[in-house]
Order: sequence, then C-alpha cells, then structure tokens
Amino acid sequence: MALHQTEATGPAAPAPSAPEALRATLAELRRLAALPLERGQTLPPPAYTSPELYEWEVERIFRREWLCVARTEEIPQPGNYLRLDILGTSLVITRDEQGELHALSRVCRHRFMDLLPPETAPEHGCLKRLTCPYHAWTYRLNGQYAGQLAGAPLMQRVDFDRAGCRLPAHRVEVWNGFVMLNLDPGAAPVAPELHGLDLRLSSHGIADWVSVHTQTWEGVPANWKVAVENGCENYHHMGTHAATLEPVLPARDTEVDECDGRWFTMFTPLSRPERGGTGLGRQARTGRGPQPGMLIAGIFPQFVLAVLPDSAVGIRWLPTGPATHDTRITVMVPPKVADTPGYAERSDGLRARIARIQEEDLVAVRGVQRGLASHPAPSNGRFSHLERPLWQFQRYLAERLL
Repeated sequence: MALHQTEATGPAAPAPSAPEALRATLAELRRLAALPLERGQTLPPPAYTSPELYEWEVERIFRREWLCVARTEEIPQPGNYLRLDILGTSLVITRDEQGELHALSRVCRHRFMDLLPPETAPEHGCLKRLTCPYHAWTYRLNGQYAGQLAGAPLMQRVDFDRAGCRLPAHRVEVWNGFVMLNLDPGAAPVAPELHGLDLRLSSHGIADWVSVHTQTWEGVPANWKVAVENGCENYHHMGTHAATLEPVLPARDTEVDECDGRWFTMFTPLSRPERGGTGLGRQARTGRGPQPGMLIAGIFPQFVLAVLPDSAVGIRWLPTGPATHDTRITVMVPPKVADTPGYAERSDGLRARIARIQEEDLVAVRGVQRGLASHPAPSNGRFSHLERPLWQFQRYLAERLL
C-alpha cells in the first residue's frame, strides 16, 4: 500500500475549496489510518453522515475504482444484456458474437432517452441491436463496433455525422466469474491488484460456479461504509447472529489474515458439534490441513465473498446517497450441484437461511446509522483484533481520499 507512516502523520490535503467540516473529517481519517491495529479506532460519525464526504467518495472511489457489478452467468450468451444503474450512470452490459463483454452507456445520443427503460424493458434480455424507444435510433452490439450508431430515421436532411455517433463505453473485466466495471478510462487493470487473492481462491474454482439465487434490498437506510464494515468482520456473530451463525461459526474461532491494500481474507472453522453437517457446507483450507469452515474474501470498496465447498455467497453494496445504499446478494454453487437429488429442497432452505441472516444484518446496520446521528455525537470506539479488516479499510480509504 502506498500510504506510509511518514505520509500519514501530516495534515490532510483536500482541495482548498472543500468545506471545513470535510477537511476536519479527512484529517481525522489520516490520523486513524496511521494508528497500529492495537490502538485502532472507528471512524468518527461524520464519516458516515456527511453529504460532502459522500460526494468526495463518489468522485475519488466509485468513479475511479473497479466495482463488482454482476456474475458473468447473468449475460450468458451472445446477444444477452444486463441493465445496470451505477451512481447515476445508466449502463448496459452486453455480450458480442465472440463472447466478449461490453459496458455501454444506456443514454441515446439523440435526446438522452433511456435505451432500456425499466417501465418497458426487462433487466435481462437478448437483443441483436439496441433500439431507442423514443425516435427509433439503433446501435450495434457486435464486436469492435459495439455502441456504433446503425440507424437514425429521417436524419438525411440535416448536417449529421453518423460515423461519429457512438455510445460511450466503459472498462469491464472478468474476475473469477464476476463482472468488474470501472468508470475511469485511465484506470489500471484489476487483475494484478488481486493476484494474491487469486492464489487464495485458486483451489475453489469459483469462476466456474453458477448463480442459483439473487436478491436485492434497495434503499437500506445506512451509509455504505456501515454495511461494508458489518460484512468485513465476524465479531458480530455473537450478537447479531447469536441464534443463526454463532452456534455454527463462532466468532472467537475466526482467524483474520494479515493482509493490506485492496483485499482481505479470514477463516472461521465450524464448531465441533456441527462438523458432521450443518446445511451451510464445509470448507477445506489449504495450508492448514483439511478443516471445515467458511472462508471470507473481501475486495474494497464494496464486495465480500463467503466460500463454502457446496455454496458461496457474494454480497455487493452500492451507495445511493449519504445515508442509503442497495445490497445485492448472489448465491452460487459448483457446476452440476443443482442437478443432484434433493437439491431443490436444500436450495429452499439455504435461501431462507440467507434471507434470515441478511434481515439480522439489516437490523444491525440500521441501528448503527441511528446511533451515528445521535446527540451529542458518540466518540470513536476501539477495534477488536477480529476487526482487522476495518482497520485495513481505513487505510484503503486514506489511500483513495487523501
């Protein structure tokens, strides 16, 4: 990570025109990011409530960083598309005849119409071309011409450069079967940053797993960082999930790896009475001998993956405002698992458990957000050793925001 201790001790350096409150919050972030884990503290309340900081995060993180936005199976065949809206950017992910993915603007170049309005177009579908429902302009979806204007009715009598009319395209890469998107045309590739994480996941073959269930919670009333931090530690198992996860995956047994930078991992073994079978699955961790449990892998700023041998759960968070976000959860299984006898019943049970656990987490993140807005403002708390990923997250934020 590029943030060194010597850099982290100086004053924060936002733009001179930044509001004083924002400058103070960034200065506190710089101080906290320089602390060792043993003295680590939570971010101050304004970090989760300030509209100015939210706008700073959108510009410096979400419009510059690689974001996990989908699974490749959501766009499985040539001609398939997936409609997305990312922080006010209307997009469509398409797959061309060679199997390559493209991320295109969904805004017609004529008079700004949504090419796939949710009022009439499904989220997923199959198209040969994109046709604007307003004035019937059409755009190609094949290979190097993806996004190129193909037709514009009744434009022959005006001075109009058809060849120069094209939908803007954005960077897209595939990582372990996940679609990664970047709105910054100058961003470096994502793969080198995640090489170490690839090595940790290499024995699981996640790239070939198939999605069997996706559920979205929209407009959750909590800052995106509250949700991400909740998903980055198992310490809360003993409280939030006391009757669900804690008896099976005890918080006290979690081992958090010493990572730094963009990604982190941790492992929680199954409690001994549950090792004969829990319905959650079992995980063999390389390097420590066969050991049943769950591997958590996170990629900042907005993605966490929980891996078991017979299932995995991917969670993606996207902010929708200073104090709201959307949560999207996808359940994946290894190839052919869905064809085994009794899978339908097991799948129904897994979906119900995931929904229950997410509802418990929603109680937690909503409660934290209410606490952050209380008066007088609460003071910074101290981190447990199990909250190392949150300490690492602060360093990541400092790297991007300062």
